[in-house]
Amino acid sequence: MELELKNITKKYKDKEAVKNANVTIHTGVTGLLGANGAGKTTVMRMICGVLKPTEGTISFDGLNVEDEMYRDVLGYLPQDFGYYPNFKARDFLLYIAALKGLDKESAKVKCEELLKKVNLSDVANKKISTFSGGMKQRLGIAQALINDPKIIILDEPTAGLDPKERVHFRNMIGELGKNNIVILSTHIVSDVEHIADRILMMKDGEFIYDGEIKDINMDLEEFYLKEFEEA
Repeated sequence: MELELKNITKKYKDKEAVKNANVTIHTGVTGLLGANGAGKTTVMRMICGVLKPTEGTISFDGLNVEDEMYRDVLGYLPQDFGYYPNFKARDFLLYIAALKGLDKESAKVKCEELLKKVNLSDVANKKISTFSGGMKQRLGIAQALINDPKIIILDEPTAGLDPKERVHFRNMIGELGKNNIVILSTHIVSDVEHIADRILMMKDGEFIYDGEIKDINMDLEEFYLKEFEEA
């Protein structure tokens, strides 16, 4: 599997949020690091087709980001994912499954599987409005996986999770990376250090580092700060 960003630029009036970015991403977990405003969320939203690049192309195994079939291979958890507060957790997942085109029986099985995976089975019939921030985030991860996507985009997926939950989800994301392309954006460097195969760092709309985690011979946070000082 291959996700290719070729000469990607995104302009907003006089500002270039992303500047002529080129990167090819394969199966595994890719950690996307950078300060607020570095361009990470803009890149992820373009990969998801939410934003259209001003210039350049995005494709997955020959499918252009604008092709309808591209959406079938995509799972996305934005930093603030939308939900209907009066929906119950199970009903919300069934609703997302319907939007993704799953038939009723497949949707029921998949929803129960995901509720169990994210430890929400016991509260599946409770309204989302009663959930804590961490519970909402877990539901967000479940909805991103409902269609068995090949590309999984996670923007700050462990935000709001307690330390125990963070470890659980790091393990789950690591498993997902064995057969899928997972792009994980986070400001929690330790999350990336434990599960990423590859690190991409962004500053001012540009990739300033691209390398495998095994090639970094020091603490990742120390390396991260060093790269930003030198960039």
